[in-house]
Amino acid sequence: MNDRKGAPASAHYADHHRQSIADPESYWTEQARQVAWYRAPQQALQSMPDGTHRWFADGQLNSCYLALDHPIELGRGEQLALIYDSPVADCKSSYTFNQLRDEVARLAGLLRKLGVEKGDGVIIYMPMIPQAAMAMLACARIGAMHSVVFGGFAPHELALRIDDLKPKLLLTASCGLEFERIIPYKPLVDKALELTTFKPDHVLLWQRPQSLAHMHGPRDLDWETALDGVEPVEPVPVSSLDPLYILYTSGTTGKPKGIVRENGGHAVAMLYTMRQVYGMCAGEIWWGVSDVGWVVGHTLIVYAPLMAGCTTVFYEGKPIRTPDAGAYWRIIEEYRVNALFCAPTAMRAIRKEDPRGQLLEGRDLSSIRQLFLAGEKLDSSTHQWLEMLTGKPVLDHWWQTETGWPVTAPCLGLEGHEPAPGSSNRAVPGFAVRVMDEEGHLLGPGEPGSIVITLPLPPGCSQTLWGDHSRFLQAYLQTFPGYYNTGDGGYIDDNGFVYIMGRTDDVINVSGHRLSTGEMEDLVGQHPAVAESAVIGVHDEIKGQVPLALVVLNDGVEEGAGQVQRELIALVRERIGALACFNRVVVVKRLPKTRSGKTLRAVLRKIADGEAYTTPATIDDPAILQEIATALG
Repeated sequence: MNDRKGAPASAHYADHHRQSIADPESYWTEQARQVAWYRAPQQALQSMPDGTHRWFADGQLNSCYLALDHPIELGRGEQLALIYDSPVADCKSSYTFNQLRDEVARLAGLLRKLGVEKGDGVIIYMPMIPQAAMAMLACARIGAMHSVVFGGFAPHELALRIDDLKPKLLLTASCGLEFERIIPYKPLVDKALELTTFKPDHVLLWQRPQSLAHMHGPRDLDWETALDGVEPVEPVPVSSLDPLYILYTSGTTGKPKGIVRENGGHAVAMLYTMRQVYGMCAGEIWWGVSDVGWVVGHTLIVYAPLMAGCTTVFYEGKPIRTPDAGAYWRIIEEYRVNALFCAPTAMRAIRKEDPRGQLLEGRDLSSIRQLFLAGEKLDSSTHQWLEMLTGKPVLDHWWQTETGWPVTAPCLGLEGHEPAPGSSNRAVPGFAVRVMDEEGHLLGPGEPGSIVITLPLPPGCSQTLWGDHSRFLQAYLQTFPGYYNTGDGGYIDDNGFVYIMGRTDDVINVSGHRLSTGEMEDLVGQHPAVAESAVIGVHDEIKGQVPLALVVLNDGVEEGAGQVQRELIALVRERIGALACFNRVVVVKRLPKTRSGKTLRAVLRKIADGEAYTTPATIDDPAILQEIATALG
């Protein structure tokens, strides 16, 4: 049952964007009518004295109801809600909306039986299996906040998040699968809980046949056994302002930032995103290629497609080696996918393995209308290759964990959405994107500077950090009063198309994952042989960026430099995880600095990437730049 034929004629993009900026309250009041509220809000927007805003404060709803129960009420009970495909586990399964609702309702009953109530926190540390989505939705059903932690994070990172959220319960699985490797999760969870000050009441574990976990009673509970005899529960009404989830992102201080997503604004944004940005209709097949540990997993794998009545593909695998670089084309053909989202790094990996597209030959891609790419800069070479190979439009767009949904994109649900290759496209309605210089002056077309967004941010964007509101204000609102500071740099052209050039702080983007070089630098500096260091992000053909550590060793340890390098790599892998791709440590005699003592990281990045650079007038010793260039080869 596909709603595309009955879709109403869309209005023009320019009209929507103009209305959304001129009168955001009226615009989003109208969009909020798409939500099946328990109690519809009477006031859309409230401005707070500190510069933050509240959306739909007096509304009541339930996000799980919107994702499962409401589509069933609209007659979609027997439509597929979730398709699970795992080449690494050699497993496929699917759930209708009825089946997924029933599984989630029972799991929600179990959470409540284990003492989880409305407003409590729950940590989810799981691989890409359907139970991860069920866990998220079960929390939402009873009004609990979930915080999904990517399964590739090391115990130290998991422990930081446990201590910050203080969850009643931790849900996990016995293992994750990556290519031919089995990664036991339980030892990582046990180690994390040894490191934490706060201890959750229970660990609920889903046993996977590839590696069974050892349980520690009475804390640890077997997921399937614990479900025996549990009665399903109905969704509970929650306030629009109640948190749906906390999602941690890297901070420049080493302490992760807990992005808070509120139920009401999130629901409005999710429905708007699927229809107006991605052009999807109920009954269609959507594939968000990511992991539930990241914001894309929340928005584009679980909540938005289900709320919109779409079928979501849940893929546990990689773009290559599972089994080959044709995996994505198989998924599109087999499930008749209508549109997909992935990071450019995935397509670069496919191109590297199969540049001529031989694994695409014979595949039927007629179902798919377009491919959306985001998460890092889409280079023109990959863009052109992918369009030529597939014959489908490749659409770049840009958003952040903090915003929760696209800031710039070609809005396919609106007329006049012509994309501009090379840019991340124009601002989505609700977002007034501007560019400023360091002094806070607005810049004109083509002038590069800091990308900012005029307040108020539209519904769905974070308005605080978990337990640290002052840090939210300092990080996002204080640098440019009246504007949200994205932390990205770039420019806007004469036609309003936005070009994102990269981060303005020390957070780098590794395969679409935002990681702090400051945190890595802090870890490197803890080694007794290291006198000082600089960790920078450098260009990588496949991953977008990878970290490079330049270290100055203490006198007398130069002969053991090789051993120090190996120990530093192992240290960062242990504390942050393999996903950081921290594999390159270069020993140098000294670091280039200004006369005031600041390390010239921007110059180092240009040297490492082989770009032209200008020797700063403030450098204390210009000769060091050539020494660094020689050391980097």
